[in-house]
Amino acid sequence: MDTKPMRIIILGGGTAGWMTAAGFAKTLRPEFFDVRLIESEEIGTVGVGEATLPQIKDFNDFLEINEPEFMRETNATFKLGIEFRNWARDGDSYVHPFGIHGQAINGVPLFQYWLRAQQNGHVSNLEDYSFPIVACRHDRFDFPSNDDRSVRSTFAYAYQFDAVLYARFLRRWAEARGLRRTEGKVVDVTLRPEDGFIQSLTLASGEIVEGDLFIDCSGFRALLIGETLKVGWQDWTPWLPCDRALAVPCDRTDDFPPYTRCTAQEAGWTWRIPLQHRTGNGYVFASTFTTEERAAEVLLGAIDARAQAEPRLLKFQAGRRTTSWHKNCVAIGLASGFLEPLESTSIYLAQIASDFLMRLFPGTTIDPKLTDEFNRKVDIEYDRVRDFLILHYHANQKPPEEDPTGFWRHVREKAVPDTLKVRMETFVRRGHIHRYRDGLFAPPSWVAVYTGQRVFPQSYDRQADNMSLDIVLEKMAEMRERVTVNVESLPSHAEFLKSYCFDPSATTTQEAVNG
Repeated sequence: MDTKPMRIIILGGGTAGWMTAAGFAKTLRPEFFDVRLIESEEIGTVGVGEATLPQIKDFNDFLEINEPEFMRETNATFKLGIEFRNWARDGDSYVHPFGIHGQAINGVPLFQYWLRAQQNGHVSNLEDYSFPIVACRHDRFDFPSNDDRSVRSTFAYAYQFDAVLYARFLRRWAEARGLRRTEGKVVDVTLRPEDGFIQSLTLASGEIVEGDLFIDCSGFRALLIGETLKVGWQDWTPWLPCDRALAVPCDRTDDFPPYTRCTAQEAGWTWRIPLQHRTGNGYVFASTFTTEERAAEVLLGAIDARAQAEPRLLKFQAGRRTTSWHKNCVAIGLASGFLEPLESTSIYLAQIASDFLMRLFPGTTIDPKLTDEFNRKVDIEYDRVRDFLILHYHANQKPPEEDPTGFWRHVREKAVPDTLKVRMETFVRRGHIHRYRDGLFAPPSWVAVYTGQRVFPQSYDRQADNMSLDIVLEKMAEMRERVTVNVESLPSHAEFLKSYCFDPSATTTQEAVNG
């Protein structure tokens, strides 16, 4: 029996590389697995994915990371959802919350009772029943309750942080637990002649690094999975035509909410992410509908404080690899696929791929059954995020006077994938949203985007007829009141951070002036 440990080589650091490395350091026993990460300080990281989803907290908890320490070291803030401005029409605003739109009544989602009330002439704002949305609207935050009966138990939270600092935090965490890091730039990749598997990497120093399993976290370059193994790419640009992003930080202001803001613009959308020490801003746009010069003008006109640098340009293409695990190479992060950060999914997709890999880890040989299952699960994740993002664009209702470049008419009229078409047709007929077993975004997420962009069903789930309308309206009013009263008792987001994890060293001069 071969007692040599399996040699695992992670190529590339950044968030994807160090999340994978940290997961391995936590899970894999060193007597069976020899893990080594290779990265070069000469190669920059994208570093603009500053907003996350609640699954990142699950990952940090898995690593047993101290939350206040992590937040201080990454200048993190809390996040309860994402606000979308001007997406259906100019002047519109809705929040995609990390929680539900009110607690279920007799096992039926409150959304269905709300539809019934609406169709009987009792108009109300669905957002008023959602605890995380109302907290967002009032810039309030506190931790969820563990009491399932409480309205304060109806949400989760994520973080907004500096992704570069998070990668450094995970590096320190992993190295403290014995993970080996090598500073070096790969100049050549050698394949085994008998089967085309990767045999070794040659570094600029001349060192040859051999391995049994290679994890490609080399970003958009995809040095191993793309350049070397020639695995193909599915181009999703016809559905998601945005192919550029400009990013710029600015000083922190008093506008300090516990959510990310995405605002529709003439050829895409801008983001705003408040951190402890600054605000992250960016403009995701389609180069076929505007110029880089005009995009920079729009972005700098949208920020609300002094820019701390010149806008930095990123070029990308929406899509994913036809295969994320090929031979003895597994692509994770941008090497595997890319979808614009409209719903903060980039870090999640790297996290879930790393999780799948740990659950399907190979033995001394690569098992095609495990490879196929990994690829199936990763493909589902990407495909379902893709459909959800397309919905945001396709559901817009902008008239010509709100669409000077024609971008919004283009994305509205473009045919959508059949998987999304079926979901939309089902929703419009009965308000039904299929709860799938695999993949991101539960029904409340779809409800938020549908209703926020004025897509309403023709009818509702008949289970909502299980009580008289008067009782339904009474229970809905009680729920709305509970949400209002509980949110009013919360501290502000800024106050909570200051008492929990605020790092005084992150305070800028302007912040000190503002108090």
